[in-house]
Amino acid sequence: MSFMVSELTISIGGRTVVDDVSFTVPDGGRFGIIGESGSGKSLTALAILGLLPEGATATGSIRLDGRELLGLRERELARVRGAKIGMVFQEPRTALNPIRTIGRQIAEPLRIHEGIGRSEARARTVEIARLVALPDPETIVTRYPHQLSGGQRQRVGIAIALAARPRILIADEPTTALDVTIQAEILALFDRIVDSLGSSLIFITHDLAVLQSVVDEAMVLGAGRVVESAPISDLLSRPSSPVTRRLVDAARATSWTKPEQP
Repeated sequence: MSFMVSELTISIGGRTVVDDVSFTVPDGGRFGIIGESGSGKSLTALAILGLLPEGATATGSIRLDGRELLGLRERELARVRGAKIGMVFQEPRTALNPIRTIGRQIAEPLRIHEGIGRSEARARTVEIARLVALPDPETIVTRYPHQLSGGQRQRVGIAIALAARPRILIADEPTTALDVTIQAEILALFDRIVDSLGSSLIFITHDLAVLQSVVDEAMVLGAGRVVESAPISDLLSRPSSPVTRRLVDAARATSWTKPEQP
């Protein structure tokens, strides 16, 4: 297994908010983390990258290819972020720097982790913009976030996360703020890119209808604990916990319907 989280526990102000979470993601695997609001799914992702909020502490183990990430110094973690593990955040409007061009923001992880020059970085940036299906890549890399639509900004967020070709891509609620049509396009993009790059995917959401289209297995969190973990088809057709059943009911009310029994 290339990536393993074991007994991860996160506390804030003396209160445990994530309790004894464990999961593994194989090379090229597609793994989902799903739960209702406040279940601890985003905190789990932040712990992986060493980005927990001030006052939060984490114990347990987070290993990539056998190397322990939990407790690494900031300088060492900075070498992991982007190069080994990339993250797409929920709201690109706040994740992107409003005073930097799109191209400069996509190029930043390339220049940090690969040390390439400005001209090569620009050429690679255009390639990456094309990979994530941004329109007119040569022009769009010269623009600023406010000049792009919500769907285009999310594609830029994906481009930044993928720029240095990380082994693992974490997507934290990447379609929440998008309308249904753009949401479907972004999900198809994840599916295509993960296949083409061979990266592992950890996809975080509260929506089982979304999750079924991009992952093979998933873990359900409830109040910071793992309440169920199974192939996504089993979670949809045979939910065993009350939390999962509520998520299935919500998915059924949108775009997913439970298959008829033979």
